[in-house]
Amino acid sequence: MNNSQQNARVGLFFLLGIALTWVTFQTLSDGRVFRDKGYTLIAGYESLKELKQGDEVRMAGVKIGSIELTRLAGRRAEAVLRIDPKVAIKSDATASIVMAGLIGTNYVGIDLGTPDAPPLRDGAEIRTKVTPDLNAIMAEVGALGKKLEDALGSISTTINGDGKTPGLFQKIDKLIGDNGENVNATMTNFRQVTDKLNKGEGTLGRLLNDPKMHDDLVATVGELKAAATNAKSFVANAQSIVDQVKAGQGALGALVFDEKAGNDFKAAVANLRTVSDKLARGEGTLGKLINDDSILRDAQAVMKKADTALDGLGDSGPITAVGVLAKSLF
Repeated sequence: MNNSQQNARVGLFFLLGIALTWVTFQTLSDGRVFRDKGYTLIAGYESLKELKQGDEVRMAGVKIGSIELTRLAGRRAEAVLRIDPKVAIKSDATASIVMAGLIGTNYVGIDLGTPDAPPLRDGAEIRTKVTPDLNAIMAEVGALGKKLEDALGSISTTINGDGKTPGLFQKIDKLIGDNGENVNATMTNFRQVTDKLNKGEGTLGRLLNDPKMHDDLVATVGELKAAATNAKSFVANAQSIVDQVKAGQGALGALVFDEKAGNDFKAAVANLRTVSDKLARGEGTLGKLINDDSILRDAQAVMKKADTALDGLGDSGPITAVGVLAKSLF
């Protein structure tokens, strides 16, 4: 091998090394020789969930920075975010750790915040929000699967038994075996009943097969509905009357709720009782007439005299008749 070939190979390897260096530089620095310094924000979490230096910071899905540093600060972990100086992050924005697919790396996602909120300054701490990661989700799925497996095992044991205690199917099979004759008799009776229904025998059979009976039943139900409607109307009218009485309307309402009318009624009843007491004691003309028999006898005697006098008037003149009548009476 001459010197020219050796020099060519050395130059080729040199160029290949430069190319590899350039590719690595493009990958790590996005192809920029002089990176913008930007400003930093502090995001604190209970756990960074595999977040590491160099991972992306995104807002609305757009990359706006990267993780400059991860560190422990007391009882929490902190991620120092290097943010593009052209992007202003609002003070009420929230940073959360987002999982980029099942096998992708995590990144920090920041929401937009509200338009009127002031921007965060360099070195400020941004609010954070905890989101479930894949490990927590898988742990919960595993616990749920274990519970589901236990539940299915309990159901299987209940249905099939455990060798010592018979299961549901065994119990049903034993129940049918022990009561086979009763089941057959019950099915026979049920078949006889259905046959009678199909033939229109019995009240229910006639109801199912006789249109007239069905119509009569419908008419009876209609009459019952009409009676119920009338009963409701009667109750409504009675309630109206009661309301009127409570309001003091009408004679009964005035008698019940009008104090003057009530007093007048009481006075009338008292006067009527006084009059009845006097009549019972024979006081007054009417009382004497009711209780004194002598007045009745005198009246009867007068009526007899008047009858005798009228009989003697037949053959007398007017003057003579008056005299005879006066003489008879007095």
